[in-house]
Amino acid sequence: MDDKEKRAAVLQRAEEWGVKFVRLQFTDIFGVLKNVAIPVDQLPKALNNELMFDGSSIEGFVRIEESDMYLRPDPDTFVVFPWRPHEGSVARLICDVYNPDGTPFAGCPRCTLKRVMAEAAAMGFTMNAGPEAEFFLFHTDADGRPTLETQDRAGYFDLTPVDLGEDARRDMVLTLEQMGFEIEASHHEVAPGQHEIDFKYAEALTTADRIATFKFVVRTIAQRHGLHATFMPKPIFGINGSGMHANLSLSKDGKNAFDDPSGELGLSKVAYNFIAGVMTHARAMTAVTNPTINSYKRLVPGYEAPVYIAWSPRNRSPLIRVPAKRGASTRIEVRHPDPSCNPYLALAVLLQAGLDGIRKGLTPPPPTDKNIFAMAPAELEAEGIGILPGSLEEAISALEQDEVIRAALGPHIYERLTLAQKLECDEYRTRVHQWEIEQYLTKF
Repeated sequence: MDDKEKRAAVLQRAEEWGVKFVRLQFTDIFGVLKNVAIPVDQLPKALNNELMFDGSSIEGFVRIEESDMYLRPDPDTFVVFPWRPHEGSVARLICDVYNPDGTPFAGCPRCTLKRVMAEAAAMGFTMNAGPEAEFFLFHTDADGRPTLETQDRAGYFDLTPVDLGEDARRDMVLTLEQMGFEIEASHHEVAPGQHEIDFKYAEALTTADRIATFKFVVRTIAQRHGLHATFMPKPIFGINGSGMHANLSLSKDGKNAFDDPSGELGLSKVAYNFIAGVMTHARAMTAVTNPTINSYKRLVPGYEAPVYIAWSPRNRSPLIRVPAKRGASTRIEVRHPDPSCNPYLALAVLLQAGLDGIRKGLTPPPPTDKNIFAMAPAELEAEGIGILPGSLEEAISALEQDEVIRAALGPHIYERLTLAQKLECDEYRTRVHQWEIEQYLTKF
């Protein structure tokens, strides 16, 4: 189906479903979903890439004097929101952001991922990705404001009566399925109030679109249950934080490029190169895959989140795990990203890091099968096991020194992302926090 046929199909579906409004969605550099709502009679104009918007007020976009931007909807992303009534229903299209001269906008995260995917395609590769995004469900107060309270006392894979978020999670799954997701699993996670819904892997751009949609749907359905869903990495001290493990593989000529039955551990040379690339650039990537100050409250020993730059086919404590399945399912699981990241930028830097490993023929160190959290510092050093940044400032510094990951982002996004992060670090550093009051107010 060519683009003209796709546009015609969207218009037909909108008419069949009685759509009255269409939300044209895109993300800012932080992955926050934005939208412009248009009446359905403007849909043909939108599909012809004729709709302009003011980008000057969007985080990380452009200055006032260069604010006019165009939204280019992707017809493949058209979907009708199932929680709206059939009469007067609302649909959405995910958009790329373009300059008035018809070139992709350098600050568009979706265009950034497409650019890196084009580099992979030039090498003959397509990346598939499957995320495991965790989130918390909290109660709201009488005014609808989110709290940190949850009545459930459930743990990993528990169910009713201790998992009181099960009804909300079921409705989330049903809604996602109505929107075209293939849900593979949903369950309670380790911490009270923590949940996970896994959906089938897909090509990287489709997966990034689905992550953005997933977060929007989860928060919408939670609200309808009187709950607040948050993808904040570490909302509560002393319990596990929320991660977004990324299962990654490359395909070439229709076959899984990571699979080699005759290779060591059943992995191909390409798989080892990719692993080495991710490990080489892991510290710099954390500024993108773990972009907030709060992200580094999760990346600490003792709560199942990775801290050390190592890999293993068995061990769940390193940065990269290689699940046991082989054949078409051969993949790696990168375990440090969290769900506060921009999914387009996170997948772009992960792919670029892996491609760099392939281009340079990098070889990873031997796998680490010990519990890394139990290893002494001298033992870690002897085995050459590095450590992820311990703070956002440290991650920004690592990114500043990594030309490959900076190039993946492009100068526009790199400069605006790190500037915003540095401002956030300064604001956090100069605030007086409750912990300080409790520690020092009566002591001194």
